[in-house]
Amino acid sequence: MAICLRRSLKLRSLLQRLALDDTNPVVIVVVPTISGTRSASSSSSSSSSPPSSSPGKSSKADKKLFDRLSTVIDAVNDRKLPPELRGQRNNVRSETDIINVVEQRIWRSMEEGQFENLPGKGKPLKLDTNPHADPAEDTLYRILSKNGCAPEWVELNKEIRTNISEWRVSLTKAWKNKCNGDKWVESSEALKVQLRHINNKVFRYNLIVPFGRQMFGLNWEKELDRLEE
Repeated sequence: MAICLRRSLKLRSLLQRLALDDTNPVVIVVVPTISGTRSASSSSSSSSSPPSSSPGKSSKADKKLFDRLSTVIDAVNDRKLPPELRGQRNNVRSETDIINVVEQRIWRSMEEGQFENLPGKGKPLKLDTNPHADPAEDTLYRILSKNGCAPEWVELNKEIRTNISEWRVSLTKAWKNKCNGDKWVESSEALKVQLRHINNKVFRYNLIVPFGRQMFGLNWEKELDRLEE
């Protein structure tokens, strides 16, 4: 009895979460309360009162409710699949099976010529606006582009790359004079100071750059290993 009650509560909470998903149609089911179940307080206060129904009838009602909820959940999960795979949910072993269905649709459409004579075919793409960017940022970038300017992170990226290139040239020259111990120590200390300045710029760049365009700073040991190779 307790196991069936816990399963019913879990299924009810799952249906409530599915109902919040706007992308998937959900069948609304009114879940009745399980007869014969009482709270701990009521059972303790009226322990002498006879049960409202026999255990056998209560178990059958719980099983019937559990089966109904399981059927609804299976129907909802089945609606998430492409039409070609509906009713075959047990045969879908991974996301690859769904991707294969999508690819088959694309190839079938290509063979039928549905991608021919599309609007704008043979014409240059209009890249003046970015539909995926924030409208305010897109307008700002467009104004900067018309005036021959670039966002701060773009200019900073160019500056960092130039500094790294010049720093590596200086490191290569100093590495060739490594045999001269005093001169190498002096040059290496100056190069380490420059490296810290470059890494500070990289840190500031990573704070303002759009997500996915971050870059790594310089590492003294790795740069020396690169020269030794």
